[in-house]
Amino acid sequence: MTVRSLLAVAAAAVALALPAGGAHAQSAEAVGAAVEGVTPRVVAWRRDLHAHPELGFAETRTAAVVADHLRSLGLEVRTEVGKTGVVGILRGARPGRTVALRADMDALPVLEATGLPFASTATGTYMGNTVPVAHACGHDAHVAMLMGAAEVLAGMKDQMAGTVVFIFQPAEEGAPSGEPKGGAALMIEEGALADPRPDAIFGLHVVPGAPGTLWYRPRGFMAASDRVDITLNGRQTHGAWPWKGVDVIAASADVVQTINSLTARTIDPTTTPTVFTIATLDAGVRYNIIPDRAVLSGTLRTFDIAQRDDLVRRAGIAVGNVAENYGATAEFGVRQNAALVFNDEALSAWLAPVLEEAAGAGKVNAGAPATTVAEDFSYLSQEVPGVFYHLGASADGVDPATSPPNHSPAFDVNEAVLPVGVRAHVLTALRFLERP
Repeated sequence: MTVRSLLAVAAAAVALALPAGGAHAQSAEAVGAAVEGVTPRVVAWRRDLHAHPELGFAETRTAAVVADHLRSLGLEVRTEVGKTGVVGILRGARPGRTVALRADMDALPVLEATGLPFASTATGTYMGNTVPVAHACGHDAHVAMLMGAAEVLAGMKDQMAGTVVFIFQPAEEGAPSGEPKGGAALMIEEGALADPRPDAIFGLHVVPGAPGTLWYRPRGFMAASDRVDITLNGRQTHGAWPWKGVDVIAASADVVQTINSLTARTIDPTTTPTVFTIATLDAGVRYNIIPDRAVLSGTLRTFDIAQRDDLVRRAGIAVGNVAENYGATAEFGVRQNAALVFNDEALSAWLAPVLEEAAGAGKVNAGAPATTVAEDFSYLSQEVPGVFYHLGASADGVDPATSPPNHSPAFDVNEAVLPVGVRAHVLTALRFLERP
């Protein structure tokens, strides 16, 4: 389906969904004015959270800030849903449908290099080590925008029919070491989508892009993400006598090349994007000793379940064969960090004009290319229909292609886009509740 036809379908869907007389209960102008009023606080929240980042399942300060704000608005608030997750429930003056909005709260083990006056100097514990912590993925902005949306919507509850559920999720960046599940899966298990159960869920993510633009695609939008762990066991020997041991260093090099060849030479890149990267290799303690063990880890990004399963099967066999060639043994393990972000087709069509209300004409692309980054919002939208979209947040006048990417020490969010994100949240909730 082309972008033009998708927008046409969406416009028709919205026309059918309008209340009698074609008027919305809350106009875009009224929403814009309310968002303008809360924007200074959204900016302040973002800067405060940016200066005090916390790693996954350690977001205690962040969760307290969120919960205190939601309580001040008169919302029903549940805390410790999925360890540090927060759920806020806003009930309108009349019964109706239920819509959920989600933001993630965790930061990353990254040493910030933005030079911002509110840059992070925080540390945390990661893999048993003390590490610098920074909001290098923009979750500080996500939390601040959803807090702002909660304030705007709370001010309109007397005109609302239905319920809005605000989900502030921990550990989006994956389950910390020793934890079997990440934040979305654990929040679902502990009832974040129950009582009331949403009819739909929406979320957004800041990324490099033209400031204030929004984009997504129906069906597969963001890749499924698997963590791959490989351990090679050999026999230690002097670096001058490699034949007297089993060389896991040489075997590791062959494993990396084999993984690269599997995707480059056996997957058709025109049918579905696939990325298989070995990103860490830990082996050895001294320049002239070949160690007896090497540990590798990496990530697999896919958009097709059957293809992914086949690639995992073949990779396990190939790694075992490489190890056997050297006289070593291999352990091969895969754990999913996030499923495929699948945007509901009907909601994707309906959403386009709503986002244009928020961002402006020509600022929304409802047929964007798929992206190989991942998001555990996918687990939420497996439970209820949902749409996840991106918000361009590059600095003014900077080519997005040269903007520091998410997870970079220099990643930053253009604060001028924060009101766009708040409007998008508010209008998505309001327009969904207005649907018959």
